Amino acid sequence: MNAPTPADVPVRRIDRILSFTALGLLIVAVGCFFAIIIGTAVHADQSAPVWHVLYWITAASPVVAFGCILAVLIMNSVRRSRANRVHNRVR
Repeated sequence: MNAPTPADVPVRRIDRILSFTALGLLIVAVGCFFAIIIGTAVHADQSAPVWHVLYWITAASPVVAFGCILAVLIMNSVRRSRANRVHNRVR
């Protein structure tokens, strides 16, 4: 009986989705941050609602991205520990 080794555990679709979501959120946050810097440098009227949205995206995106990365790490460690447990039982 061939049990999968811990190194053979495949990457699931949800792991990829969460990883790329975290990366995308961080890229959007950095883009919004630079937009705020540029808007401040050119003395744009920052009382418009779009600036408030940019501020909130800049503040919330890294937190949500951290949550996505944390979820991937937890799911990955649980999956690897289960694979180790199954692998050690088969031996």
